[in-house]
Amino acid sequence: MRPIPRRIRPFCATLLCVVLVACGGGEATRPPAPPAPTPVAPAAVSPPPKVGLALGGGAAKGFAHIGAIKMLEANGIRADVVAGTSAGSVVGALYASGIDPFRMQERAVALDESTLRDIRLFSGGLVQGQALQDYVNAEVGRLPIERMKKPFAAVATRLDTGDRVVFVRGNTGQAVRASSSVPGVFEPTRIGRHSYVDGGVVSPVPVDAARQLGADVVIAIDISSKAGGRTPTGMAGIVNQSITIMGQTLGRQELERADVVIRPQVNEIGPVSFEQRNAAILEGERAALAAMPAIRARLAEIERTRRDAATREAAAREAREAPVDIDCGDSWVRRLNPFAKDQPCG
Repeated sequence: MRPIPRRIRPFCATLLCVVLVACGGGEATRPPAPPAPTPVAPAAVSPPPKVGLALGGGAAKGFAHIGAIKMLEANGIRADVVAGTSAGSVVGALYASGIDPFRMQERAVALDESTLRDIRLFSGGLVQGQALQDYVNAEVGRLPIERMKKPFAAVATRLDTGDRVVFVRGNTGQAVRASSSVPGVFEPTRIGRHSYVDGGVVSPVPVDAARQLGADVVIAIDISSKAGGRTPTGMAGIVNQSITIMGQTLGRQELERADVVIRPQVNEIGPVSFEQRNAAILEGERAALAAMPAIRARLAEIERTRRDAATREAAAREAREAPVDIDCGDSWVRRLNPFAKDQPCG
């Protein structure tokens, strides 16, 4: 075989390189593939805060609860759980059973209060309370508390010990009757082995009961009487003023645990002034409307806090579940691998 002349050797070497590349030798010069896109975790979703209503006692002033609930729902705020004391337990039971506030207002306007006064003398009180129990049970379709459309609690006071008792199951009308048994006006309500009186004695506005039902945000509606700045002279006036002051002090402590407090201006409405029911409903609407900015701000704050917490938890979970490449970083495996420096890590 004749040797290749010296002057054409460079040309042959170039030709050989071209042939090798065409036959597959060009793999070494192929540009590296672009890195795979990093998956983006979906935005964390947290459940909306559970809203609870705490409806306080106040006899005929309780019509204000209807107006407040009506305005809340008109602005998109619907309670998930409801707790009530005394008059608040009456309205709360109807609302929790599924009766909307507009129908409640219609029934309130048509209500003949004399049908609720089953007076019986010399029995520890003037009003027996059975008529109230029957009225409530008829209105809620005889649903027991545990079958209400919304979780519901009626707060009463155990007469022998003074303990707060929260009824969350059983006869709805009977629980409301116990919660509404104002001492000296109603007979104590007998349930099982114990007697109960008005829940306002220990919990004028049942904020804690609403929390027990699972509420994240508690909207309290306070219709309790306030000391009017006048000194009563008669014995009955002095007793009534003293009870008002005690309830005012006790209620203030529990109201501090509410997220938002709605205070309808119903202090001038008497406990048996049923003829002022329309005025009470209107005051409830006004007070709830005035409280809407505070309610929205509190809900937004809790939603933001929950969303941030859910995002952090999702990021931590993703970090825990991410695969670990043992050939990345300054590991002994990578240092011993002569080709590692040419390979992307990850």
